[in-house]
Amino acid sequence: MHARDGGQTMRAIWIAALACAVAAGATTAATDAQAQGVTGFGKANRRPGGEEKQPQYIPSAKPTEKIFPLDATWTAVSLNGKPFGGGDRPSFIIDKQYRARGYGGCNTFAATAFPLREQHLAVGPLAITKKSCDKGLVASEQAFLSALRTAGTWDLVGSQLVIKSQNGELRLERSL
Repeated sequence: MHARDGGQTMRAIWIAALACAVAAGATTAATDAQAQGVTGFGKANRRPGGEEKQPQYIPSAKPTEKIFPLDATWTAVSLNGKPFGGGDRPSFIIDKQYRARGYGGCNTFAATAFPLREQHLAVGPLAITKKSCDKGLVASEQAFLSALRTAGTWDLVGSQLVIKSQNGELRLERSL
């Protein structure tokens, strides 16, 4: 075999590959056109009576995702159905720089918090003040912070923000 023959063989392989690619593209275009109800030379599909076939609306499988309410202050209502009592209920806010800060019932805290796709929420490690408080208040604060830190998903249900985590369901209401 001569070097020139090898070049012609390689050229023939490239031409064949290009032809396959063009054919695949034409098949894809035809399939797309059929899916859109177009056949032939760009004419719309017509029914036997001559009327045009209207495109059908197919709802998406996923409902529209909600947008997390940044720069809103939320005050705890309940954790796993148990209400938070007293005037010093835990609260927090996530600002537009994704910084969460709030009050746990005894201490203040700060963390990074990112609303993610499909209404998930990621909360980073908490920086907490170390004020001493009543034992019951400390337990309530720890439960609140644990639920917030391990947040999995969130949802807006009526006027409440509901955060679900491995530690249960935290319900909050918007504060003024």
